[in-house]
Amino acid sequence: MRPGKIVCFGRNYAEHAKELGNEIPPFPLVFLKPSSSLINSGDEIIHPDFGEELHHEVELVLLIGKDIKNVSLEEAEDAIIGYAVGLDMTLRDVQDKLKSKGAPWTLAKCFDTSAVVSEFRMKKDYKLSLNETIELKVNGNIRQSAKLSLMLHKPAHLVQGIAEKMKIEKGDLLFTGTPAGVGRVKRGDILEASIENIGEITVKVV
Repeated sequence: MRPGKIVCFGRNYAEHAKELGNEIPPFPLVFLKPSSSLINSGDEIIHPDFGEELHHEVELVLLIGKDIKNVSLEEAEDAIIGYAVGLDMTLRDVQDKLKSKGAPWTLAKCFDTSAVVSEFRMKKDYKLSLNETIELKVNGNIRQSAKLSLMLHKPAHLVQGIAEKMKIEKGDLLFTGTPAGVGRVKRGDILEASIENIGEITVKVV
């Protein structure tokens, strides 16, 4: 499946919101990435020339298996058919500049190679417990490590909440937010991301 859109949720982990000095909203912030930004483990993240502060954000990714709109919590859970590890790469300096002007974050989030996903673990083969550890290493050093249970809004709630606002379609990917520990990466860095029992990503920044 080729995703029609990549829906991303921001500020879904309390400690990450705090580390960036942001308030925690009643429902996570929502933004989109184009499918053209998507790459796989083993590919390379191309550092854009129009920003200097490229940050890593490791996330649980949900694969949607049917078209949905205005669904119950049970229907939202049923629409999730797979899980993956994801990296939401962000130009933080560009984002901060845009935010200071009240402008959209698009250029900070939607550049080529800004969305990385592992292979998917299908839900029929594995039941997510939320006790899984999500982790990211840069050049072998742990930067992010947390339990998925620290998400403020769990996967089905995220799917239900966004499906109230827009149609979510078969093949869409939902990035569920990142835990604390985000930071800058530079050209030459090796990123290793994992979620216990779900998958792994290894990519190089060039």
